[in-house]
Amino acid sequence: MSTAVSIHDLRVSLGGAPILHGLDLAVASGEWVTVIGPNGAGKSTLLRAIGGLVPFAGAISLLGTPSDRLHRRDRARLLATVPQSPTVPPGMAVLDYVLLGRTPYIRPLGRESRGDLAAVDDVLHRLDLVRFSDRPLETLSGGERQRAFLARALAQGATVLLLDEPTSALDIGHQQEVLDLVDELRTDRSLTVLASMHDLSIAGEYADRMVLLAAGHIVASGSPRDVLTEKLLSEHYGARVRVIDGEHGPLIVPVRSSDRDAVT
Repeated sequence: MSTAVSIHDLRVSLGGAPILHGLDLAVASGEWVTVIGPNGAGKSTLLRAIGGLVPFAGAISLLGTPSDRLHRRDRARLLATVPQSPTVPPGMAVLDYVLLGRTPYIRPLGRESRGDLAAVDDVLHRLDLVRFSDRPLETLSGGERQRAFLARALAQGATVLLLDEPTSALDIGHQQEVLDLVDELRTDRSLTVLASMHDLSIAGEYADRMVLLAAGHIVASGSPRDVLTEKLLSEHYGARVRVIDGEHGPLIVPVRSSDRDAVT
């Protein structure tokens, strides 16, 4: 199996403060890897470095090509990103926003083709956004807006999808819809998914592999059952939890302080 994303000795400093410390990570083509970790661990910084949005030291390759050799348009055809807090262009309709995902395929000063419009129409239907096509993006609810952000990334047709907290503004029903859609597209299009998520139980349901990041270091990597353990979560999150073995992955249940003896 080929490697979609390869990272070697990745180091990032922001404002003079070191954030990531010599990370090594390889993500296979078609794999779903979810990065977890406490606040400030460096999850978003890792995704932003892969997406070419922050300066870094070390090496990042996308489908075998060093990222610093890729022109912006070529990178956009390989990799699409849904950031945690995307910019919302004032007055822009949802349809026009999602069409921005087709920019890497449209010549300068050119217009979108029938194929571009068909790709956008497909993701609008899949994400239940057709009825919002003419609505200004800023008038949507947080969950509706989050789906529009994902629609733009999916319309881009990239091979690698970076998702930074993709379900943070969604109710449980739309969380499942969005993640099921991403998983379906991963199978249909051989999509590679690298995500960061806070909801550990949901992350464990969908990820093939999980990476636990703490203080800018990878401290654990493996299957959800290998990483989502009471010992690791207690050590790196400072959390009291009970881990229950579910049908598709571990279920993380917080434990009240009065019940602390039940987990020790």
